[in-house]
Amino acid sequence: LDSIPAIIRDVPDEAVIAMALIENIQRENLNPIEEAFALQRLQDEFGLTQNQVAEAVGKSRTTITNLLRLIGLTEDVRTMLEHGDLEMGHGRAMLTLPPEQQVQVAKQVVAKSLSVRQTEALVRRFQNQPSDAEKTEKPALDPNIRALQDDLSDRLGARVSIAHGKRGKGKLVIEYSSLDELDGILDHIQ
Repeated sequence: LDSIPAIIRDVPDEAVIAMALIENIQRENLNPIEEAFALQRLQDEFGLTQNQVAEAVGKSRTTITNLLRLIGLTEDVRTMLEHGDLEMGHGRAMLTLPPEQQVQVAKQVVAKSLSVRQTEALVRRFQNQPSDAEKTEKPALDPNIRALQDDLSDRLGARVSIAHGKRGKGKLVIEYSSLDELDGILDHIQ
């Protein structure tokens, strides 16, 4: 074979970098953390929205959002994802936990080879454990309100708390740690 079919283009350096990043992201063998940081770089360096990034790499915006959220995990948990000890779903389940609990849960997941569903259940147990201050200050939460709180937390993938008053009034709080996480929650609501 003396020749190959090829298209030669003159493109600016920025476009070459963007094309190389996109090609790298589309490779099959990137772990979720490598992919997340590459997507973040595309957004930062070229001022792209998540929708534009999704279009450029051929993935859904929801997938892009979920990958970018993984950057919010602690370094230890990200390392476990990079090494293949955890899957993307494990990482997503742990995003609602504070950093020290993320590491604690991740170690249990690896040690016990937990599935993503089992990890989600473990995260819920951690979220529902009241702190020492909460144990002494708050009366027991109505079991129906607790069940509703847990159901909403599962559906939205975020920590949810419900404060229900005696007169039927109350407050619903949905916690998030970044605008990307808020965007993912809003997708679930819509």
